[in-house]
Amino acid sequence: MEMKRLVVTILLSLSLSGCAFNSLFINYPSQIAPVKAELNGPSNAPLYRQFDDQITGADGLLYAQEAGRVAQISGDFNASKSYYDKAIAAYLKFDDKAVVSASDIGATASSLFLNDNVIPYRGPGYERIMLHQYQALNYLFSGDSQGALVEVRRSNELQSSEQARYQKSMKSVQSMANGTIDAEMHKLGKAAGTTSSSFLNAYSYYTTGLLYELLGQSNDAYIDYRKAAQISPNNPYLQQDLVRLAKQLSMPQYDDFKRRWGDAKQATPGQGQVVVLLERAFVPAKQSFTVPFTIDGNWQTASLATYYPDSTSIRPGQITGLGNVLNAAPLANIDALAITALKEELPSALIRQAARVYAKAEMAQSVQSESKKRRNETDAAVIAMQIFNVITEQADRRSWLTLPKQAQLARKYVDSGSYQIGLDQSATQIIDVQSGKTTLVWIIDTGNYTRFYSIII
Repeated sequence: MEMKRLVVTILLSLSLSGCAFNSLFINYPSQIAPVKAELNGPSNAPLYRQFDDQITGADGLLYAQEAGRVAQISGDFNASKSYYDKAIAAYLKFDDKAVVSASDIGATASSLFLNDNVIPYRGPGYERIMLHQYQALNYLFSGDSQGALVEVRRSNELQSSEQARYQKSMKSVQSMANGTIDAEMHKLGKAAGTTSSSFLNAYSYYTTGLLYELLGQSNDAYIDYRKAAQISPNNPYLQQDLVRLAKQLSMPQYDDFKRRWGDAKQATPGQGQVVVLLERAFVPAKQSFTVPFTIDGNWQTASLATYYPDSTSIRPGQITGLGNVLNAAPLANIDALAITALKEELPSALIRQAARVYAKAEMAQSVQSESKKRRNETDAAVIAMQIFNVITEQADRRSWLTLPKQAQLARKYVDSGSYQIGLDQSATQIIDVQSGKTTLVWIIDTGNYTRFYSIII
């Protein structure tokens, strides 16, 4: 095959895939970095609008998630709801396995010649679960409690279905075990800590349990609190929630919970409850590692996504203004979920990598043979082919990067009235507490800037 025909073939497959070239040669984290930087300040501009053009492209699902999250962080819950609806629709389209389009075929073919970034983005399970969790909060803070219940049910269903899917995939993972896979999985496993699966998210379970309880469905709340506690067993506020609901519902586990964690505190007359959901920092971006090598004298490279060890710790938030300092406790490490998701995806990524290396080696060999047949032709085509192989081998570093790194929880009964609460002796916000009701405070700390949102239920 002549070099000209090769280029035409690749460009044709790219046009079929609908690739916008955004992540093909420019890594995704560098595209999102300016947006994250702007979220770290008091910007009033609709930052999410800059994603509008990308939502119609091959990575539309990812950009819709980012736009929805940016709008949500900025407090525009209606705009966030609209973007999340687009992302949910994209996931449902992926679920329709009966539809095999030319664009799907084109994207898969292109990935063999270029890199995985031309494959339309379909987020890992934990992203989809958090999408519905966040959509539920959008509905709640927009005053639509029934819409919130619909979304929390979807979040729960997805956690169950993702668990079943993962268990089925484990057989194929085990069958592909080799030194390279084992070494990388071991490294990612150490980085993820005690997190064993990406789809079991204590933050999502707690949020769904909290919304169930606030909306009068205590039995469902108890079930989800127990699931959250199995994943995050050391959170004292979650322990107290279990004791309190087990007592309220006359559950047989009440005596055991009381023995282990003490009896639950109860509101006194005239008191209301403050529940704080605190999100801190941003989830880390994927990095890449590249290994150069030669096949039949032609240079090739192999690039895969990875996460580097991160020694930066997230401090527990200190909530002031409610009497004694209220110390938040970690509920879920979203960064560990992201690392575990990459670990689960690694075997299939390596299969695609092996196929790509073979395809590129075959192309290089073909160009080299063609060049030798033509006496007047130089080795320019061979050199160009090798350069093409090197520069197009880019790791797929796409992921939802405006998610928090960690979620924390705090809960307290206080007398009704107005309070000026603060986080870590810095940012403050006035909230109201009513007798017999719950004030839900959602604090989003992006690192250098903190936003407070509250609602009485």
